[in-house]
Amino acid sequence: MDENMKRWLLPAETKCGRSKCMNTKEVASKLVALCREQKWLEAINSLYAEDIVSLEAREMGEMPSEMRGLDQVRGKTQWFLETSQVHGCTVGGPFVARDKFVVQFDVDVTDKESGKRAKMSEIGIYTVKEGKIVREEFLPHAESEG
Repeated sequence: MDENMKRWLLPAETKCGRSKCMNTKEVASKLVALCREQKWLEAINSLYAEDIVSLEAREMGEMPSEMRGLDQVRGKTQWFLETSQVHGCTVGGPFVARDKFVVQFDVDVTDKESGKRAKMSEIGIYTVKEGKIVREEFLPHAESEG
């Protein structure tokens, strides 16, 4: 098969390879499913772009509110898992439009160092490009903000 024929018959090469990228709804549904199972690191490893930007509402201890890149986002998540005991997590959504989706998280958690237990409620606002999450921003419910 000559090159012109290949161009017409084979799918174009994308960041997703020759396969079709997941659309926003597919990425959102997969993220929600993994989060409901508390598979946070699996979600990051499979759905996040290398150049992900993650924004928290505020700094957490020495952790800055903005993280850039997979390594920093994995590190933030690992820190949370090491310093917190999650008793339960309810994940609502996703709510999807265009390249964005929103997920609600209600988490019952204890800080391992202080022993303080709290219920946190926040939404995550996600942006998807070429089948990967490129940005996430978390906004806490006003009443659960400490």
